[in-house]
Amino acid sequence: MTGLDTDRGALHELARAAWPEPGDAGPPPPIRGFVASPFAPLVAAVAGRCLHRRTGVGPTGQTAVVLVSAYADQATAAAVVAEVDGGRRVSPMYFFQSVPNSILGHVATEWALTGPVVCLSPAGDPHGEGRAVAEGLFADGDAAEALVIIVEHGADPAKPSGATAVLLRPDNQTTRPPTGGGQGG
Repeated sequence: MTGLDTDRGALHELARAAWPEPGDAGPPPPIRGFVASPFAPLVAAVAGRCLHRRTGVGPTGQTAVVLVSAYADQATAAAVVAEVDGGRRVSPMYFFQSVPNSILGHVATEWALTGPVVCLSPAGDPHGEGRAVAEGLFADGDAAEALVIIVEHGADPAKPSGATAVLLRPDNQTTRPPTGGGQGG
């Protein structure tokens, strides 16, 4: 995957990152509180890498976080099913991480991002759908920037194979300024 195509419209790419990149050996580092799944560490690693590379000063105004994943965190879902099917008590750790928004909340807190958080499962092109959500957030005045993260899955939906993140802002000045409400539109 090469990332989001930012040449199709009036969006400016502030930074881009992927996992893995040359030099990455093994999975991303674990995250405290997220267990038994490679999904959350992958999202956090690629988001952090992208935000760290941001050109200029830190995020300005509200930065939305948009996660696009066809399967989300199937490893956590499988672990919960295995516990329930086995008649065992399900660890409380699985409850908060069983929704993709939890890792986005972690990323937003870690990087002091104040915009809306959106998760979607694409029906078609994940790049186009992530870009469309970002454009909608800009047009509605809900965000000044958007961190769009796309998680790829190989043959096994429980094992994400990589991720791409791109930090975007609108190029034109015709979009309304962010409203400060932080609610998705």
